[in-house]
Amino acid sequence: MSLFHRNNIHFQNHDPLANGLGDEIAAEQSESDSFTLDDISGDDLSAQWTKIVKDAKKDPDWFTFDND
Repeated sequence: MSLFHRNNIHFQNHDPLANGLGDEIAAEQSESDSFTLDDISGDDLSAQWTKIVKDAKKDPDWFTFDND
């Protein structure tokens, strides 16, 4: 037995999407109202937030932050 014997240890690369996260991300991205990082026009952005605020107003705990 040599004192200088080297064992090469190798580990598999970790795949953070292997537990089904990749499928969940793909499903979210394929939704019709999903957000993207594409640059959108001001009118489209305003329309998107108007839709979000209208939906939020259906919440019984709604507060009127948009009146300021």
